[in-house]
Amino acid sequence: PSPIPIEGALLYLKGEKLTAEIPSEDVFLETDDEISGIDSVDEIVYAYCTEFIVLNTDVTRREFLRQIQNQGDSIVCIKNDNILKTHIHTNNPGKILEMASRHGELTNIKIENMKEQFREKNKKKKKEAKKYSFISIGMGDGIKELFKDLMVDEFISGGQTMNPSTQDILNSIDKVTGEHVFILPNNSNIILAANQAAELSERDIHVLPTKTIPQGVSAMLAFNEEVEPEINEESMLEAIKEVKTGQVTYAVRDTSVDTKNIKKDDIIGIHDGKIVSHGENMDEVVLELAKEMIDEDSYLITVFYGEDIAEEKAKEIKETLAEIAPECDVELINGGQPLYYYIISVE
Repeated sequence: PSPIPIEGALLYLKGEKLTAEIPSEDVFLETDDEISGIDSVDEIVYAYCTEFIVLNTDVTRREFLRQIQNQGDSIVCIKNDNILKTHIHTNNPGKILEMASRHGELTNIKIENMKEQFREKNKKKKKEAKKYSFISIGMGDGIKELFKDLMVDEFISGGQTMNPSTQDILNSIDKVTGEHVFILPNNSNIILAANQAAELSERDIHVLPTKTIPQGVSAMLAFNEEVEPEINEESMLEAIKEVKTGQVTYAVRDTSVDTKNIKKDDIIGIHDGKIVSHGENMDEVVLELAKEMIDEDSYLITVFYGEDIAEEKAKEIKETLAEIAPECDVELINGGQPLYYYIISVE
């Protein structure tokens, strides 16, 4: 029996009132959630997910449940004051609504054909099945948009200060439909978790050991949908080797590296895991870093500017790089990444 009558009696004896709120729409599952565990349309005994509210009704919850209990399953019935909210799976929603209308005014009526939704969901799954799927990891809306443009199916938010777990990567593997799945960690700290996810998954997983965003972008640009996964992996690995990455951030503490005395909050330029420039002037740090990376074979410089850099400032950096490397094309991308003011790619 419900505890409500007992609670109500106790409150009555104390001279208090029992109050309750009508639950929000979230109390009832979305139809997609209700069919998620079903493997065949034949498993759906009652086809129509039916929900409605009866206003200004005197019928009790128990009485209404008695009237509809043989008309379906998954019945949820909530009564508060003179409002009755009901959810039921039935094969005769018209009859249920007719019965309900005898007790008051109907509103918020919702009827969904779960068999049709199951068929559509299956159709969509089959349509989405493909040969290749890609999962990339990074931070920044612009970075995410770029990888999506490069055919990445799942983008996991994570990076230097927020590494995704093995389970996070496994969850993304479950979401993609490709026969062959390529993972781009884009950070040395995430490669291990990606490899662990690959070992735990039963899918054909290829982890490309990308340590930076530019390496991930270069790998995706080298992908060829027409060739086999082994050939793609080989060419993508080759592309990773061809790109240089520079990162501009700030020092979190005082330190000395290779005779360089770096103060906390100094701007630092990093290339190949080493600090190659530092100082208080960001423009000078960026230029010194770029000069360290550019050589006679360089032909393309791509600058990803972060969330703390204004577009006008980034354009000034682009113009300066074009001046010091006239033989190179210079591209500017709003990466929106945190932590790194600039990520610079040189090819």
